[in-house]
Amino acid sequence: MAATRIPWQVQAPLLKETGITRFAQLVLLLSVFTVSVGYGVLLPVLPILVQKLASAADATAAARHTGLLTGLYTLAMFLFAPMWGWLSDRYGRRPILLIGLIGFATSTLIFAFLSDIALLYAERFLSGLFAAAVTPVAAAMIGDRAPDNEWRARRLAWLSMAGIAGFFVGPMLGGLATSLATEESGLIAVGSTLFSAPFIFTSILSVLAAAALYAVTTSQEPRAPGDSVDDNTRAGKGQAIALILALAFVTAAGVGVFEVGLALRAIQTLQMDASRLALMFAECSIVMFAAQAIVFSPFVKPETTRWLIAPAFAVMAAGVAFVGGASDFTVLLVAVGAVAVGGGILSPVLTYWLSLAAGRAQGAQLGKQTAVASLGQAIGSGAGGFLFGISSIPNASFTLMAALLGFGAIVSLAGARLLARLMTPSTTAPTIQSSQTRTERKTP
Repeated sequence: MAATRIPWQVQAPLLKETGITRFAQLVLLLSVFTVSVGYGVLLPVLPILVQKLASAADATAAARHTGLLTGLYTLAMFLFAPMWGWLSDRYGRRPILLIGLIGFATSTLIFAFLSDIALLYAERFLSGLFAAAVTPVAAAMIGDRAPDNEWRARRLAWLSMAGIAGFFVGPMLGGLATSLATEESGLIAVGSTLFSAPFIFTSILSVLAAAALYAVTTSQEPRAPGDSVDDNTRAGKGQAIALILALAFVTAAGVGVFEVGLALRAIQTLQMDASRLALMFAECSIVMFAAQAIVFSPFVKPETTRWLIAPAFAVMAAGVAFVGGASDFTVLLVAVGAVAVGGGILSPVLTYWLSLAAGRAQGAQLGKQTAVASLGQAIGSGAGGFLFGISSIPNASFTLMAALLGFGAIVSLAGARLLARLMTPSTTAPTIQSSQTRTERKTP
C-alpha cells in the first residue's frame, strides 16, 4: 500500500486558508483608526457645541446634555456590538464591516449640517451603532484567519494600537477646528468650513476604508482550521470566557473612573490649566501604545501573557490610588503613566485570550467584549463623577476603584490556570505537513 501525495498545485489553496494579506491588514487598521478618530474629534467640541445648539446658558443644563450625548454613544455600542458580532458570524465579516464603515461615514457627515440639538443626539446614537460594527468585527476577522497564536496576538495588538492612535489624533483635530472656527466674538461658527473640516475628513476616511476593504477581501471568507465541534462547547471554555468578560468590564470601569476623576481633580481640586490636563491624557495614549508594542513584541510569547494580567491590574490599581492622592504635577504624571501601563496591557491581552476561547464564534464573543467594556466605562464614568464630591470616604472614586482593581488582580492570578486550558492543539493552525497528511489517500 503506497501513499500518493496530491500535486503542489492542488495543495496551494490549502496554504491560503489562513492568514491575511498585508494590505488587508492595513485596511483593518485604517478602519479601527478611523472610528477612533471619529469618536475623539468630538470630545473638545461637544461642550461648546451643546451650549450653542441647545441655547443652554445654564452650566448645569449644558453639562447634562454633554453627559447624555456621551452616554448615548456608549449605550449604542453596548446594545448593538453583540448583534453585529452575531450577524458577522452568520453572514460574514466583510458585509458587516462595510455596513459599519459606510454607516459611520454617513453619521459623521451629519456634523457638517448640524442645526439643532435633536440632530446632535441622532448623530451620537447612529455613530455608536455603526462604530459597534467595526472594531469587534475587524478583530473577529483577525481571529478567523490566524495561522498560529503569535500571528493572532500581534495582529490583535496592532488593532488596539490603531485605536489608541486614532484617539490621540481625534481630539487634536477637534481642538484645532474649534480654535480656527472661533469668531472674533468668541463663538464657534457651527457649520462653517473650518468647523466641519475634520468631520468631513473622517467621513471620507471611512469611505476610503470601506472601498479598500471591498477591493482586498472576498465574500468567501476562509476561517482558521478547527474541530467540527464548536470550541465553546468544550469543558472550561465557557468559564474562561466569563472570566475574561468580567475582567474586561473591571478594566473599562477603571478607565472610566480614571478619566473623569483625573479631569475633575486636575481642574477643580488642583486648579490646573487645560494644557496640563491635555498633556496627561496625551501621555496616557503614548504610554498605552508603547506598552502594547512591548507586550506583543517577538520577544514575548503569547501564551505567557496570561501571567501579565494580575500584575497589570495591580499596577493600574496603584496608579488610580495615587491619582486620587497626588497633589504634585510630577507625581501625577507618574501615576497617570502607571494607569496607562496597566490599561495598555490589559486591553489587548484580554482580547487575545477571548479570541482564543471563542473558537468559531469570534464575532459574537468579541462583540460581547465590546459591549461589556462600553457598559463598564459608562458605569465607571458615572461613578467617577457621582463619588467625586463624597467626603465620607477620602478620594472615594479613586479609593473604591483601586480596591476593585486589586480584587481583579487576585481573581486573574487564580484564573491564569484556567486560561492555560485554552492552549490546545486546536488553537493553532496546522502546519503545511499536517495539511498534506490530511489529504493523502492510500492506493493499491
